[in-house]
Formats: sequence, structure tokens, C-alpha cells
Amino acid sequence: MGEKLNYVIVAIIVALIAVVATYYLAPGKAGKNVTEIRNVTEIKKIKAGFIYVGPIGDLGWTNAHDRARRIVDDKFDWLETVYIESVAIDQTSAMVDRLINDEKCDIIFTTSFDFMDPTVQAAKDHPSTTFMHCSGYKTAENLGVYFADFYQIYYLNGLMAGALTKSGKLGYVGAHPIPEVLRHINAFALGAKEVNPNAKVYVRWINNWYDPTKAKEAADALVGEGCDVLAFTEDSATVVQEAEKFTNEGKQVYSFSHYSPMWNFGNNSCVSGQLVHWEDLYEIILERFYTGAWDNRGYDYLLSEGGVELGSKFGEPINAKFIPDLQAKKVTDPLLGQVSVYDLVMKRIDQMKQTSVAFDPFTGPIFDQNQNLKFKAGERASYLALYGSDMNWFVSNVEGSPSG
Repeated sequence: MGEKLNYVIVAIIVALIAVVATYYLAPGKAGKNVTEIRNVTEIKKIKAGFIYVGPIGDLGWTNAHDRARRIVDDKFDWLETVYIESVAIDQTSAMVDRLINDEKCDIIFTTSFDFMDPTVQAAKDHPSTTFMHCSGYKTAENLGVYFADFYQIYYLNGLMAGALTKSGKLGYVGAHPIPEVLRHINAFALGAKEVNPNAKVYVRWINNWYDPTKAKEAADALVGEGCDVLAFTEDSATVVQEAEKFTNEGKQVYSFSHYSPMWNFGNNSCVSGQLVHWEDLYEIILERFYTGAWDNRGYDYLLSEGGVELGSKFGEPINAKFIPDLQAKKVTDPLLGQVSVYDLVMKRIDQMKQTSVAFDPFTGPIFDQNQNLKFKAGERASYLALYGSDMNWFVSNVEGSPSG
């Protein structure tokens, strides 16, 4: 009798282990890189804190980061996230202290270039906490960097802008003159020049990441000066809305949206834009941290990594309203021969999605505003040349100061 009872007990225990193992190995119950079977009585948890430079409802940069935060928070049952929005540079240290001391965060993401030096100091002050800084280039033992960059997408936007403009004047509303924004303006200008050698980009700085009032004033001023295309780096849909207003009043002004889907704000004027998949980066970084595989490597996601996407809404690279005009505009490419701008855009996407990256916009010869040769014929810009402090200049067809 006692032997039988022992068999029954063993059978029950085996059945319970099988049920629990099946549950925890089911899709969605573990990250892609998590292969171990965890203790069934307690799943290890981690807490991630996010520091945002703008409000989460800005429809631009911060909105895109927060969308990604929500995606990974929903995906991983071992993850808890918190965030602090609209943080000024001089508040960074206090917000880090709050996330560590009050929220007990294990890893902190600081999501603006402006936070770079305060994050470096925070990493020194809190050596047992892991930090990831977005868009910077300084690292430490417990500090890594990450970015999903748009310069390839801005180049594609420039191809379309150069093809569609009637005046040859393209306006750009810029937030701050930092390497990231200068790189994007230069890429936009290079694309425009490739299909329209007479096209020029006119820059107006507003010195703020989120300021709809100044963005409106800058957009209106650029249109008043003859610009019939508007691109921008500012975290609202204001510039797109202004282009739509002018268009609906009978003056066609084309626009290219920024970071978040903005097609609904300008379906008659918004040609395309830049979209980001921060969730891909947050997923891999948090999985590595959770499994103990984190290191301070830098992550730089472009088209080939799937971190960015062409379009003003997900899944639609170009507003269908403008495809016929882009198909009608023909240009001659040294390798492709005569090709429509629409086909050229699609070809460039294919080339830049390749692992080998068969084409890069920053390939010489490229001259700056003073006709200094920055990259000789056939030379591709290095990572440091594009992302470091040496990116402090404008290409030859940009009007405005790169220093603000």
C-alpha cells in the first residue's frame, strides 16, 4: 500500500512539472533569447525607467519612444516600466535619483542627445545601475548607447522633394544644431540635389524640440520666402498641418512627417516621412539585460536592421496621391540609366536594406557650403564623421548656418 502511494505521489509531481513547464515555454511567455526554465515559484523581474525630453503626447520623438516602451512592457511578463516626461537637462540628475531610489529601477534609458553628459555623470554616481543613452556617443562600463537613425530616410525624402518642388526652394524647420539634425538636413539636401541640381534647402532654427508656436512661425516664414516643400525636426504635427492649410487654400505645399505617423494631418500635402521602430532596440537590449548578457556595446539601427521605415503611416512608404507625379519625373542615374524618381526611391530602399548596404547617401564627392571637399569621389563617410562632433557643417546646397 505504501509503495502504491509513493507511485501516486511521484506521478502527481511529474504531471505538475509538465504543466508548469508547458506554460512557461509557450509563445509569449519568454523572450526570444530566454531558453532556461525558470523557478516556478518566482519569476525574476526587472524594472526599467525611461527619461523623456518631451511630453508623451507630442506626436514625434517622445511619442515614438513611449509607444515602444508600451510594446515591450506588454510583451514581457518579467518587465515593469516607468517613465518621466518633459525633463529639462538640468533636471536629469534628480530624475535619475528618483528612478533609482524611489522606483528601484535596474536599468535606465535616457532618450535625448541633450542628456548625454548628465547620463555619463549618473553612470559614475551609480555604478551598480545600468544606463542606456539614446543618440549619444559616450560610454562607460555601465553605460551603453543606442540609436535608430533616419539619415537614409531623409535622403529618400529629399529625392521626392527635389522631384516635386516647382520653386526649387525646400524649407527645413530645425530644432537644435546638433550632429543628428545636421546629418538629417544634409541627407535631405543630398537627395534633393541628386534629382534636381538647382534645389536648395533653406533652414530656420527654433532651438526647441517641442514648440508648435515657433514651428508654425518658421513654416509660415519659409513658405512666405517661396518654399513649396517643408521638412522638419520638431515633435509636433504643426509643420504638416501648415502645409495642409496652404494646400487646401490653393497653394500646394508638400511636407514630410517626422518620427510618428502624421498622414492624417496632411493627406493632401504629406508625401512621406520617417517612422521608427524603437521597440526592436528596446526588446533586444532588455532581453540581453534580463539574461545577464548585457554589455556596453553601441546599437545603430538603420534600414538594414529594420529600425526605421519610410512613410507617414506604417506600411505605406509614399502617399498614393503623389505616386503618379513621382513616376512621371525621370532622371538619369550613372548605373541605372533613365529611371523614374519613384523607381529610384524603391531601388535605393532595396540597396540600403542589404546587409552590405550597396548604397549610402554620404558617398563623395561631397562639398560643404564653402566648397571645401568633405568626402572625395567614391569615399563613404565614416561612422565618426557622421555621428561625432565633426558633423558641424552643411552641404553645398543648404542655405543657413549649421551653428544655429
